[in-house]
Parts: sequence; structure tokens; C-alpha cells
Amino acid sequence: MSRAALPGLPLPASLPRAVMLPRWWGGLAAVAMGLVVIAAIYRPGILAPWRTGWMLEGRIGPDPVQYWLGWTYFSRAPWSWPPGLNPDWGMEIGSSIFYSDSIPLLAFAFKALRPLVEVSQYWGLWIYACGALQAFMAWRILGLFTADPLARLAGAALFLVQPLLLNRLGGHFALGGQFLLLIALYLCLTQASTARRVAAWAALVGASSLIHAYLLPMVAGLWATDALARALRADRRPAWLAAEALLVPGLGLAGLWLAGFFVLGDGLGGTWGGFGQMQLDLLAPFDPSVWGRFLPDMPHGDHLEAQDSYLGLGVLLLLAAGLLAFVARPGLRPGWPLLAGLGVFLALALTHRVSIGGWVVEVVALPDSLVSMADALRASVRFFWPVAYAAMIGAIAALVHALGGRRAGLVLAGLLAVQLVDLRPGVTRLHGFFGPAPATAALRLADPFWQKATARYERIRLAPTGMQARHWEEVAVLAATRGLPTDAVYLARLDPARVDALNASTKARLAYGRHEPGSLYVLGDEAALAAARRGMDPARDLLIKADGLWVLAPGWHSPGWQRPLVAVQAAAPVPEAEWDRW
Repeated sequence: MSRAALPGLPLPASLPRAVMLPRWWGGLAAVAMGLVVIAAIYRPGILAPWRTGWMLEGRIGPDPVQYWLGWTYFSRAPWSWPPGLNPDWGMEIGSSIFYSDSIPLLAFAFKALRPLVEVSQYWGLWIYACGALQAFMAWRILGLFTADPLARLAGAALFLVQPLLLNRLGGHFALGGQFLLLIALYLCLTQASTARRVAAWAALVGASSLIHAYLLPMVAGLWATDALARALRADRRPAWLAAEALLVPGLGLAGLWLAGFFVLGDGLGGTWGGFGQMQLDLLAPFDPSVWGRFLPDMPHGDHLEAQDSYLGLGVLLLLAAGLLAFVARPGLRPGWPLLAGLGVFLALALTHRVSIGGWVVEVVALPDSLVSMADALRASVRFFWPVAYAAMIGAIAALVHALGGRRAGLVLAGLLAVQLVDLRPGVTRLHGFFGPAPATAALRLADPFWQKATARYERIRLAPTGMQARHWEEVAVLAATRGLPTDAVYLARLDPARVDALNASTKARLAYGRHEPGSLYVLGDEAALAAARRGMDPARDLLIKADGLWVLAPGWHSPGWQRPLVAVQAAAPVPEAEWDRW
């Protein structure tokens, strides 16, 4: 796949053998550059698979705790069908490795290797791999337009020293797999034999389905543009296109099924707003927020990712220079299917509720049914990523076409210097989040009661439970560390009907004193505490406050009671008709 599919581009048709060797060394240099940048920002301490303290001590936020919990429970669970099921984390409210954002592709691999090697965390390896692959794929793409080593490496560095990527590697680790988008763009810009192209797209879409749900539609959308472009060509092969139309989406769906995507019956819209609530603000690419040092802060939206789309001053100047170069010397002619696909991505990022400096205007009134279907893409601002990367590729190609490889390389090196200086505040801030950390983080629940209780009970219940319910993190980490199932969760999506049913049933159990055998109850609010007091038998049960948490330990005072060696039969469920009384 070495020839570009875009006409009118200055490509090196053939190079002497003496020139080919440095091109391979350039690829190694790009990988090394990616590793060095990641090490400088996120530190080498995250690499060791046995070191989990940097994830659990709290500086990065709750998301890494979620990933670790999902993997820890999944690694211990027996293989199931589909293999992504993760029943001990969430229990009745359902769970799979997909919804803990624990990168199912790696979770499957390391679980299969667990009889040989036990890995406590693989996110450090993933973060380093993302940096190396991002730089390498950018280097490969730019090689479609120039053989100049400086232009390729300096341009690749602009894709690496990019807030769109570094933001995500600073907490949303799976979303750092943006090299998948570069691979997809590379496939869109190159030609190859039909069989190789179909195999490449099938593998890429399948892998994306096992990495993150937001990356999958972006990659699949780019595949659709490439398939459409090939379908419109005079030398199209209808039989291959038909087979591809079945194989590529089929592998994507198969990956989702394997990872446990379909175990969730409802709740795909999430809990922090639906489609149109977390959109791309038109000023966001120019708003430096905590990242830039030169441009002034700009008004922005009020959602969680409103300030995560800054491109950096070096890249903004690159886009401007690329536009001027194209106007001065037109030559870049991308196919309209790719442009149309990127337009769809941009429309999804902006949504029907366009935001300008935080001021939102509903441009199109969409039916509620359509908005509900699109709610699964609630953080639609992320669809800006492939648009931004495609614009950077186009700008560099235009510069090369107008200036030649050597002069374009000097310009890109200067823009890289501007990018590095501009992003210093953001990089320094991110560097601080990954400071020296202990190999393992101390449990927040350190009262001696917890050691005794977790030895006596089979599971820990949180009442009420739900998405990041009160005390979820300390309870879930304790349960995972002690090897107990729990319904204290933080997952990408939850079925609200299941959560409501579980909370109602648990509250009724507490109020009636019909405690589930083998369950320890952590009481998260006054209503649960009142229900526990009403239903407990002081001669048999213990109500205690440990580390600031109210806990009900049913049967604590029963003589000779201890944690069963085998699972006990659960108590009869409380009739649903009686739930509302409590």
C-alpha cells in the first residue's frame, strides 16, 4: 500500500536502494520519538505491569480505578459465552468488560496468558504503544507525499504532540488509540490489491470494536467512504464489494458481541446528557484552556469535554499555511466520498444544537425518537478527531506540493517548535498527574472491621447503588482486593431499570430483615440506614460505622457463624408489590 489514491500529488515513484534504507530508519525514529515523548510526559513508572498505585491513588480521577476494577474482576472470572461477561462486578445490574472501558482486546489476551503470567495492569504498556503507533502511522501517511526525512518526522511529531491525543492518554486510556484513525485514513489514501484491502479493513474494524465504542464508528465510517469510492470506480469488482459489505461490518458486530456490548438492554444514552449536550463548540479548536500559553482563553460550553479540542498554536498555523499553499498552488484533489464522510463526522461533532462560545442554537429540530437513537453518541465532540487529523494531513500535503519536501520540512520543524512551546503549560500539568507513586495504593477502608467482615461474607452490597453511587470507589476497590463480588460500580453505561429494581429490592430486604445470606451491606444514604435499623435484629445483626461508612453485617452475632465455603441459597425475593412501602 505504497501508492496514494489521490491524484495530483507529488509522490516518489521509485527510489534508489541507497535512499530506501533511511526510510526504514525513519520509521524506527518515529517509533522512538513516540516512546520518548510518552516517557517524558507520563513517566516510565507506569510501564511495570505490577505497579497499580499510579492508577488507584486518585490523582488522575476515577476512570483509571474503573478500568482496573473491570480488569481485576474479569481476569478472575471463568471464561463464559460470550467471553466478555464480567458477572462479579455489578451482579444483577449486569456487566461486561466492554462497559468498564478496559480495552477488551488486551483483556482477552492477558486473561488467556494468565496461567503463564499474571498482569495487574496493562495500561502503561498501552499508553506507550499509543504514542509509538501514533507517530509511526503519521510518518507512514506523510511518506505518501514526500520522502524528505525532516518533513516526515517533524510532521509526525505534530500528530503526537497533540492535545486531542495527550488529553485522552491522561485518563481516558482506551480513547488514546487514535492511531486507529490514522490507519483508517492511510487506507483511504492508498491503493492495494482487493484481497489485501478487504483483509486490512476487516482487521481494523474488528480490532476497533474490541478497543472502544467511540473509535469504532469513526473507523467504520472511514471504511464506508473508502468502499463507496471504490464502488464508483470504473474498475470496481462487485463480487468483492458485496463480500466486503458483509465481512467488515460482520467482524465489527462479532467483536462487540464477544466483548459483551449486547448484554445491556437499555441505558445506552448514559447518565450525563444525550446527543447534542456534549457537542463541539465552534471556538473549541482555538481555545487553549489549560493547554496553551499564547492564545487567550475563549468562552466555551459547560459540558465535561468542552475544552478538550484545542489543536495547539503550531497546528493552527499549519492549517492556515496549508490553506494558503493550496490557494497558491492547487493540486490536492481528495475524492468526494472521503470529504463527504468527514463532513458527516463534523456534523455529528457539532450536532443539531450548534454551540458558539457556549451560546447554543438549535439549528435543526430533530424528532425525539431520532435523538434518543443518537444518545449512545452523547460525547459527539469526539467525532472532530478524524476531521482534525485529515485536515492536518491535507495541510502538510499542500505545503509539500507548494514548497517541495525540503523546504516544507523546515517549515514543519518551525511549527513543531511553536507547538512545543505553546503546549508547555498543558504538558506540565499533565506531567504532574503522573508523578511518582507507590507500587500499590493503600486501601481507603483501613478499619480492622473490614478485614474481619470481608473474611466472613461472600459479597458486598452498596445501598443504594448506581452510576458512581456514594462510596462506590472505596467499596469496589475493597471488594476487588478481598476477592468479593459487589454491586458498587462505575461503568460506561448502566441499564436504569435494572438499577431501580435492584435498589428497590435491596431496600425492601433491609426494611423487612430478609437479608441475603452472605451479603454485607454498606449504607449510602439516610433512607437505607433507616431501613436497615427498622429490619435488623440487634441480638443477631451488627450496625456499625467504620471509616465514616455505615455498615450492616447480618448475622454477625450468631454463634459460630462464618463465611460459607460454598455458595448459600439466596433468600426469597421480596414481592415487588411491597417495594414502594419502603
